[in-house]
Amino acid sequence: MLKPRERILNTAMVLFHKQGYNNTGINQIIDEASVSKASFYQHFKSKDDLCIEFLNKRYDYWVSGLEQFTAETKTVQEKFQKSFDFLIYMNEREDFRGCSFLNILSEIPAEKEEVHHVIRTHKNKLRESFNEVLQNDMVSAHIYLLFESAILTSQLYRSNELIEKSKVIVQDILNVSY
Repeated sequence: MLKPRERILNTAMVLFHKQGYNNTGINQIIDEASVSKASFYQHFKSKDDLCIEFLNKRYDYWVSGLEQFTAETKTVQEKFQKSFDFLIYMNEREDFRGCSFLNILSEIPAEKEEVHHVIRTHKNKLRESFNEVLQNDMVSAHIYLLFESAILTSQLYRSNELIEKSKVIVQDILNVSY
């Protein structure tokens, strides 16, 4: 059996992603993780601290999947086509739940600065990774915005249609630029 901290975090990974931050209470996490309230607070000072840990772990999980999905690509064009294919794969795997970071961002007030900072940090890492590959700030910003909006709109419409259209747009952008 996993240690209490791992059970709490694993439970939060599922609940925060499926139900959202606000719809998931500490008592539900405690019950489903089979830990005591004292054990919860021994490992996490607050629900926000657990949320930050969730975001960090979710980022590692997501980026690892993206890297595996694009690892065998040979060209910049192929890498970005596969990146958008990864969004389709994740939608099918996670039933169009969308981006955990944007979902939580929409639920929490601006005063929760630590959580906002973590979300911005992880989104900036993704932007920077696009720019590392493309070495062109304007092109990478354009593709990053398409990528993020494709995640959001696919969740909204529960469809991969706009991801597929974004792939065509990205291919056109890269054909002109590379």
